[in-house]
Amino acid sequence: MKDFIFDISTKIFFGADQLKNLPSEIKKYGTRVLIVYGQNSIKKIGLYDKIVKIFKEDNIDYFELSGIVPNPRIDKVREGVDLAKENKIDFILAVGGGSVIDTAKLVAVGAYSNCDPWEIVIGNEEPKGGIPFGSVLTLSATGSEMDLGSVITNEETGQKLAWGSEYARPKFAVMNPELTFSVNSYHTAAGTADIMSHTMENYFTLNDGAFLQDRMAEAILKTCIKYGPIAIAEPENYEARANLMWAGSWAINGLLDTGKNTAWSVHPMEHELSALRDITHGVGLAILTPYWLEYCLDEETQGKIAEFGYNVFNLDRGKSIDEDAKNAIAELRKFFTSVGIPEDLKDVGFKEVDLPVMAKNCVENREKPEINGFKKLKEEDVLKIYKMAF
Repeated sequence: MKDFIFDISTKIFFGADQLKNLPSEIKKYGTRVLIVYGQNSIKKIGLYDKIVKIFKEDNIDYFELSGIVPNPRIDKVREGVDLAKENKIDFILAVGGGSVIDTAKLVAVGAYSNCDPWEIVIGNEEPKGGIPFGSVLTLSATGSEMDLGSVITNEETGQKLAWGSEYARPKFAVMNPELTFSVNSYHTAAGTADIMSHTMENYFTLNDGAFLQDRMAEAILKTCIKYGPIAIAEPENYEARANLMWAGSWAINGLLDTGKNTAWSVHPMEHELSALRDITHGVGLAILTPYWLEYCLDEETQGKIAEFGYNVFNLDRGKSIDEDAKNAIAELRKFFTSVGIPEDLKDVGFKEVDLPVMAKNCVENREKPEINGFKKLKEEDVLKIYKMAF
């Protein structure tokens, strides 16, 4: 196991009655708040009115950046940076899911810089600080409420890129599972797949001696497999929603990759899908992951994939490790299809001519001309995986 430093400073308020803590937490940093939210879903469930009432009662001035969409855009970030600077914002509250929180993160850091915020995303500018921010989570998926990463799309360049900074870690997160009751079955399935993908990107590594981290990862995966279908069938099942919400945070907050050599492979491949066709991120991940594992399967990786089958899906040991690994991949695909996620790229609107373009962009958008993950992937490898998934 590698040496590591593990420090999560995000304070979590988990449960049905935690919104009451907003004023005291926010006032540790200021009283001029920028509320960042999406396309009115928080108004439909009454959350917006509750927050506004709290702010008015506690003399907290608020401003709004609304209309954040899935696969959040840099244009909205720029709008938020302008609002933050013009109104001397001293705290940002993201109310929503991962797209809203990811937007708030770049607004927070961008407002501390004199450059265009996209320069931070592409690495031309180092973050110099950030406005403190927190979140009220309404979707279990990305884990953005407890990590330091963010993913932003630039429609002008056709890029969807990840970036991260310690300045982009939330000060706190209010996590009330009841706020996810209204999430429909499609996005519940996609969110569950997103959590599983984060976990698997950290899990599928070789020879790192991180036994404990892998057992924790398997527990998160088993939680998703148990509670994802229950949340879909019973949207107001508090136990299911609570377990998924907490699993989402721990899948990507740094716990699972401590002491390991992780280089995520499926995420950069999926970013090209949602950059080109604007599909739901978790759906793209669920389509690609089984094909990626099939492509990676060889004598070196088969043991780890088979272990995944034994410990996550409780598969019996068969006649060969190779066959057990193939059965594990089949079980993963079967789970994703059982919650309503398509199996192939053509089922979500892609055309064969898209594949070479995405493979080329996938590699060009990285610092190195390959993905050094579970198995090293170059452009031709990425293209082969896309073709398998098509």
